[in-house]
Amino acid sequence: MSAEVLPVTTSSTTLRELIISNDLTFLMEAHDGLSAAIASRAGFKALWASGLSISSALGYRDANEASWTQVGDVVERIVEATNVPVLVDGDGGFGNFNNARIIARKLKQRGASGICLEDKGFPKMNSFVGDKQPLADIDEFAGRLKAVKDTTGPDFVLVARIEALIAGRGLDEALVRAHAYARAGADAILIHSRKGVPDEILAFTKEWKNKLPVMIVPTKYYRTPVADYRAAGISTVIWANHNMRAAISAMRQVCARIMQEESIAGIEDEIATLDELFELMNYGELLAAEEKYLPRAENGKG
Repeated sequence: MSAEVLPVTTSSTTLRELIISNDLTFLMEAHDGLSAAIASRAGFKALWASGLSISSALGYRDANEASWTQVGDVVERIVEATNVPVLVDGDGGFGNFNNARIIARKLKQRGASGICLEDKGFPKMNSFVGDKQPLADIDEFAGRLKAVKDTTGPDFVLVARIEALIAGRGLDEALVRAHAYARAGADAILIHSRKGVPDEILAFTKEWKNKLPVMIVPTKYYRTPVADYRAAGISTVIWANHNMRAAISAMRQVCARIMQEESIAGIEDEIATLDELFELMNYGELLAAEEKYLPRAENGKG
């Protein structure tokens, strides 16, 4: 049976308000306009424009193979498909301070609410691929953050993503980097881990004492109860790649069945209807606009 079509969700809440709220905020991954529309209608109050998922949808690896202009084009579609704030995964800023401030400015122009930059060099590699995760120099990365903040102003949210735990550098270095990035103007800290338990994340939050809001990406330690995040004072949880992974699983199953059965009859009741697709993409607005703006002969009523 096809899923129920959910109503359009609107939001006047800014990304900054969500991050500093006393309530735990959840950001859902989006990688195109369709996934953004689905996530916002499910009730998510903000979205994560995922670098991994956008790259994958474009047929690239999450290793800065997609250009910042390609990412910006996708973000524009995500923003226009929703009425909720969008935080963009900006990798490391696609280069030095100059590249970072350019993409931040362009993302702001396209309606994004903020950017998250990770303290790696260029090109980056996805945090869960391989053992080598070279980190950026602390002062150099702080310069990237300052450049973005000076360019975009106070309303555009800047999140500094710390990869020290991913690189095996330990808690002390993660804290040193967090303090440096706070001084550079970051609005929030994203602390990342590749372990299957949240121990090092919780150790960080205990020492950090919420000097800035803390965001996490529990892709690997997904069994942890959300109550633990609330107890630790974590601000925001990002479900970072799950729409993309769900799409892969669903498309693989449908392709295999159609190949095997040489028919679509068996799967028709298990996939979204065309009417659902048309509603998500707001075809009704186009039909109404045709009635309003096209000459009667052209809209079929002349």
